[in-house]
Amino acid sequence: MSTIGYARVSTADQDLALQLDALQNAGAERVFSDVASGAKADRPQLTACLEQLTAGDTLIVWRLDRLGRSLRHLVELVEDLKAREVQLRSIHDGIDTRTPAGRLQLGIFASLAEFERELISERTKAGLAAARRRGNEGGRRPVITAAKMRAAAALLAEGLTVREAAEAVGVSKTALYDALKTAKAQSATVN
Repeated sequence: MSTIGYARVSTADQDLALQLDALQNAGAERVFSDVASGAKADRPQLTACLEQLTAGDTLIVWRLDRLGRSLRHLVELVEDLKAREVQLRSIHDGIDTRTPAGRLQLGIFASLAEFERELISERTKAGLAAARRRGNEGGRRPVITAAKMRAAAALLAEGLTVREAAEAVGVSKTALYDALKTAKAQSATVN
């Protein structure tokens, strides 16, 4: 059963010393550290740290925000650690999953993250429904306008290939194929 630490600073201008000292004073036998923005998914030392941990080990961090990119990411990491029977301690936040109170705190974080995801989903659905009621279907605007479609159709009628017509009107070949397919389907339903 090992105690392994993880430290992170966002830029090379910042100093890891405070975190490293705190982790060693808290009993970390080995410390992994990254210099990377918290938003970056690629943190090689975090990956190495997580791979090193086995059942019964404890991961110790100075603060929870040093570990997760977001609340959601933090909750996912905590769930992974829990499934692997690895404990988590956060020195500054006073969280220790080896205790019932620490497990409760992390459970509350997980509930808040789920609540946040549900609120975002509800707001998105409500916004889309309101836009539809106003006649806005949403999504990206079509690349091919009616004018471009008429120009492309005229060029195709003159014998140009789809690629040549697409290039002439300033759209991709794929976009023109999609627009032609949609136009064909619409004319089939009208006839």
